[in-house]
Amino acid sequence: MEHQSHSDQIPSGWSREIDLPSERGASRLVTEDLLEQLGNHGWSPSDIFSIHLAAEEAIVNGIVHGNQLDPAKKVHVSCLVSPELVRIEVTDEGAGFDPATVPDCTLEERLDVPSGRGVMLMRSFMTRIEYNAKGNSVVLEKKRAPAED
Repeated sequence: MEHQSHSDQIPSGWSREIDLPSERGASRLVTEDLLEQLGNHGWSPSDIFSIHLAAEEAIVNGIVHGNQLDPAKKVHVSCLVSPELVRIEVTDEGAGFDPATVPDCTLEERLDVPSGRGVMLMRSFMTRIEYNAKGNSVVLEKKRAPAED
């Protein structure tokens, strides 16, 4: 029996859990399958692009900022893909951070500073993004937009 960590019912679909090593490029161990499954479940190319970018950003943040590329630490990734919903949870073994302290990269004086862009990208691409209290785990969710006639 699969363990569900939340109370709401999940639609049937593809799910995968994997522990990634804390090294650059490790995200491809899960993103290739994720992209294939998004296509299999009928997500549009533009949705697939934005979900891929958000997932990649979250995983790279966990590897580089959370685990500091420490080979002794892993990044746990849990994915669920259905025709209606994509949920990706990324948890690192780092000290965590407070998302409220990430500078607003849209302010004019910060336009040339790279930090903070990833969090903004994830927020703009996904329906919901939520960090745990410690700040070392993030849930990214995207709900399918209703079909346009």
